[in-house]
Amino acid sequence: MNSPEPGRADHPLLVAEELEKEYHTGPEVVRVLRGVNLSLRAGEVVVLVGASGVGKTTLLYILGTLDRPTGGRVRFDGEDPFARSDAGLAKFRRQEIGFVFQFYNLLGEMTALENAMLPALLVRKSAREARSLAAEALNAVGVGDRLRHRPGELSGGEQQRVAIARALVNRPRLILADEPTGNLDPKTSEVIYDLFLRVQAERGVAFLIATHNQELARKADRGYRLVEGRARPFDQHFREVDR
Repeated sequence: MNSPEPGRADHPLLVAEELEKEYHTGPEVVRVLRGVNLSLRAGEVVVLVGASGVGKTTLLYILGTLDRPTGGRVRFDGEDPFARSDAGLAKFRRQEIGFVFQFYNLLGEMTALENAMLPALLVRKSAREARSLAAEALNAVGVGDRLRHRPGELSGGEQQRVAIARALVNRPRLILADEPTGNLDPKTSEVIYDLFLRVQAERGVAFLIATHNQELARKADRGYRLVEGRARPFDQHFREVDR
């Protein structure tokens, strides 16, 4: 398989600088992010941990350009993706970023192959090329023998593998995963996390993974703990480190 081109050596692939996000509910203002700083290099696996409701999903949505920050900025390979038009931003997101969610988000009426094809079709690849890329990705994550099965015919771990294949199909440089093993048993969770590490090694894809599982988090290169709207970096031994 072809590895994506890495980010330039003079800067990280992804950078968040003083990110802020607030929501207005009537007269009340809820500040979720209060100046988040983090970075991620090409081919690196970084985890994001923190209590439920602290803003991990909000942060991933902003970094994935699914939502805009109230303040601060995002840099991807040195450029501001939010400077693009809406159409340009959607194209950027589909080509550069893959998403994996806790509840798979597969379309029940479609087969595994059809689900995995969708991102390729959205960037206007031909049906033939999309089918080839999807089959390749499904084989890479170990469900190549389940191409014609629908989600209801697959186990939870198999459904998550299909979701990972879907995230990989356009060969992005970054995958954002929001509690990807939160709906799986411990053994299957470990298998999925090891799959992430294999994909990272084989394809050079960078991962930012929000997780509550500290044992799995220890396998990452490093991480950030989200506390009171800010990100505190830590090493593989969960020791906080200087920025």
